[in-house]
Amino acid sequence: MAAAKKAVLGPLVGAVDQGTSSTRFLVFNSKTAELLSHHQVEIKQEFPREGWVEQDPKEILQSVYECIEKTCEKLGQLNIDISNIKAIGVSNQRETTVVWDKLTGEPLYNAVVWLDLRTQSTVENLSKRIPGNNNFVKSKTGLPLSTYFSAVKLRWLLDNVRKVQKAVEEDRALFGTIDSWLIWSLTGGANGGVHCTDVTNASRTMLFNIHSLEWDKELCEFFEIPMKVLPNVRSSSEIYGLMKAGALEGVPISGCLGDQSAALVGQMCFQDGQAKNTYGTGCFLLCNTGRKCVFSEHGLLTTVAYKLGRDKPVYYALEGSVAIAGAVIRWLRDNLGIIKSSEEIEKLAKEVGTSYGCYFVPAFSGLYAPYWEPSARGIICGLTQFTNKCHIAFAALEAVCFQTREILDAMNRDCGIPLSHLQVDGGMTNNKILMQLQADILYIPVVKPSMPETTALGAAMAAGAAEGVGVWSLEPEDLSAVTMERFEPQINAEESEIRYSTWKKAVMKSVGWVTTQSSESGDPSIFCSLPLGFFIVSSMVMLIGARYISGIP
Repeated sequence: MAAAKKAVLGPLVGAVDQGTSSTRFLVFNSKTAELLSHHQVEIKQEFPREGWVEQDPKEILQSVYECIEKTCEKLGQLNIDISNIKAIGVSNQRETTVVWDKLTGEPLYNAVVWLDLRTQSTVENLSKRIPGNNNFVKSKTGLPLSTYFSAVKLRWLLDNVRKVQKAVEEDRALFGTIDSWLIWSLTGGANGGVHCTDVTNASRTMLFNIHSLEWDKELCEFFEIPMKVLPNVRSSSEIYGLMKAGALEGVPISGCLGDQSAALVGQMCFQDGQAKNTYGTGCFLLCNTGRKCVFSEHGLLTTVAYKLGRDKPVYYALEGSVAIAGAVIRWLRDNLGIIKSSEEIEKLAKEVGTSYGCYFVPAFSGLYAPYWEPSARGIICGLTQFTNKCHIAFAALEAVCFQTREILDAMNRDCGIPLSHLQVDGGMTNNKILMQLQADILYIPVVKPSMPETTALGAAMAAGAAEGVGVWSLEPEDLSAVTMERFEPQINAEESEIRYSTWKKAVMKSVGWVTTQSSESGDPSIFCSLPLGFFIVSSMVMLIGARYISGIP
């Protein structure tokens, strides 16, 4: 019997979407933006000490290879010829820091994840060295001095990990965010791998001057970072190198964007004033400010949005960053065990339809925008004997929406023109209760694309549009129309404001839980507080009784 004829779809583009919780590889039709196939692998997070968050760089790399192979197998089953894949884009969790040996290709320590807090005392010590009337770090980078960004994580590795120190001394060490680690490894690793990053990822290190688009000598001296370990900075859309192994060997890697910039591109927010909110491990609201840097007066970051070609202009964005969004659902699943899967939270929340006065502030890594308050820790308050796991589930979803309201309010104040609607994307947007809650709490419509994989789409668009690839047009008239689902507010404005003001009261109670002190053991950040789980479990046992946690009547 003759083999089935392969479907002819025109040029295809693949996208690696390496997030905090999972890795995915997705393949799109470059002419229609249709998603043809994908594969996903969950990534382990390690918590070796209180406030520390790490991942294994080799596990991350292996997950990328696995996702590519499995997706290619699925395409084969659909009779789609993988030789039509003309380019690959990379989108990644930002700020997460990796140092590896360029001779062996081996990581010299685990990846220190963006959520990690071990550098708090480092941040406090550095902040004392910044003149009050000349915050040169913020004016050059657009970022506040925070544990969030890569420079302080790299400083910690240089101070505390002997293997890293020795490799730097012997000129063997390379630093990169996850995009750099992946591109270097996929393009050959120790055998000629390309050590590069793009402007969006570089802008999240606190070592990059967002005006000159170069590594900044003064910043590197301030953080005492040797410039020889840094990757070459490239645009977000150009050929960096070719895949050197696997089913897609020889295919160019030609797009690279930090995940939030990728989502901005995937949502086609190319005009000044267009904004999107992505619901992933954290929550990130970005507003395109065009070719000018806008500095926030209300706790937002100034960041590079994209630069779609070597000779193309750079675009900037204002960003509101929330550390914990989807991560709170994972925490309810893995730490408290009140749900067995992330999808189950919608069912629990639907059972009660209200938090019944229960408020959850998931400040597991302190508070990011607009507070930048590292002393905060998570709290659940407003508990009564009536409270059960369904109310806590509902409160967790509300927390994501309230945090978005806070950064949207800050964005509206900075931009001067309130957003008339909110474009959303990310895995959590499949939760209809969450989307309706978000519309109610913002009191504006929430608009969701029918294909929610906009982060991967943005990376694919950048890759397909690169010079030398040219299979994806970014001209406005050529961009595919996207069908949208719309959620309108269903409560009155007064009720929305009451709930929001109560949330803000809860936030204030979460602040000031933690103090830091230096330690001679090499751990620069000892947290003088009990774990959040202790407070929650002990208070629940006292107030509710274990039967309410398990849902037994």
